[in-house]
Amino acid sequence: MVKQKTIKTEVSLTGVGLHTGKEVKMTFKPAPVNNGFTFVRVDLEGHPVVEADANYVVNTQRGTNLEKLGVKIQTPEHVLAALEGCDLDNVIIELNASELPIMDGSSKYFVEALEKAEIEEQNAKRNVYVVKEVISFTDEESGSEILVMPSDSYSVTTMVDFGTKILGTQNATLKNISDFKSEIANSRTFSFLHELESLLENGLIKGGDLNNAIVYVDKDISDSTMANLKVAFGKDTLAVKPNGILDNLNLHYPNEAARHKLLDVVGDLALIGTKIQGKIIANKPGHFVNTQFAKKMAKIIKIEQRNFVPTYDLNQEPLMDIHKIMSVLPHRPPFLLIDRIIEMSESHIVGMKNVTMNESFFVGHFPGAPVMPGVLIVEAMAQTGGILVLSTVPDPENYLTYFMKMDNVKFKQKVLPGDTLIFKCDLITPIRRGICHMQANAYANGRLVAEAELMAQIAKKQ
Repeated sequence: MVKQKTIKTEVSLTGVGLHTGKEVKMTFKPAPVNNGFTFVRVDLEGHPVVEADANYVVNTQRGTNLEKLGVKIQTPEHVLAALEGCDLDNVIIELNASELPIMDGSSKYFVEALEKAEIEEQNAKRNVYVVKEVISFTDEESGSEILVMPSDSYSVTTMVDFGTKILGTQNATLKNISDFKSEIANSRTFSFLHELESLLENGLIKGGDLNNAIVYVDKDISDSTMANLKVAFGKDTLAVKPNGILDNLNLHYPNEAARHKLLDVVGDLALIGTKIQGKIIANKPGHFVNTQFAKKMAKIIKIEQRNFVPTYDLNQEPLMDIHKIMSVLPHRPPFLLIDRIIEMSESHIVGMKNVTMNESFFVGHFPGAPVMPGVLIVEAMAQTGGILVLSTVPDPENYLTYFMKMDNVKFKQKVLPGDTLIFKCDLITPIRRGICHMQANAYANGRLVAEAELMAQIAKKQ
């Protein structure tokens, strides 16, 4: 089981936004399990949170841009790539401006900061989506395409063709995420001269200089353009190097452009919100096709997770039989609604109940067409979760469990006499001060029959 990861301590960086030119302070902070990557605007009232979620992408001009309830996060892709490259799951990113710092145009400084903060495992299983068939997205207008195919691990290959002699066709491959730091992280963003001229004329690249963007000269530079570039970059002299880029920096790799496109793919696909086990192949990738593919993947994963039904060997000896359950729970028939505990860890528990016609509630609940009451299914899920929280104290017989809250309760299918109910409860946040916050699902006949987000607290008997 691969566990989720966060950082041990917080760490801050300061830089400027590429497009706004505004100085911004960014702080990476540890986050609880199942938090994912979340941005917090500490400069705004209430410190609003924007999750790294593909559904919040509002445009992809000059980078990936997120917006939730009017709160904007600009150009997060290089930071997200660093988080993915460090194999992290849960990190809070605090910002005092909308745009993340460009630094040198790569992920290098973000990776170094995260390593300085130290990475640690958390007590929860990582959710990984295993690709079972080819999934693709094509942008018909640009001809860009991204696909993912089944593989034993996560890898990314990018193929780029910019249609210019100065750059031509390039490829790059990341065989393993552990190679991100050494092979991809320091690959810087780039622009063509004709794009740069337009951005400068419209005041859209105020934080750029020749230390954070490679400029490929794909056309003759007039004296007036060169003069404007000197002013924009604050340079007394500028020249075109023999390899066709403006001077003041050297390429880290001959295919640095393709490697940076791969970096962008890794960052944009972090917006899926779930780790992927599969081989990504991106042909002429860009932020639009990247984020559209991320949206498609997120939707597929959500549907599959909703319809996923775990299977258990009910013939195996249970972890807890009815006698052990009664030694922990104060409930007794007819209100003891679980028969066995099949699995239990620090973050999840699985119980079961055989529903028979002898249940007392069938006497009065639709006697002519017996159906198990939905509220009792929720109660059974809560009793299952109660055993999990009671397992954290040495004397569970001296405690009672009380409901605090129920959210997002949904009933999907009827439960009838003869059904075998399986209850699976997963912690949403770690148990603290006897409070258990969990996602509970009930299954029968290979289908999800009920789900709920439950919160309960244990208290000592008076």
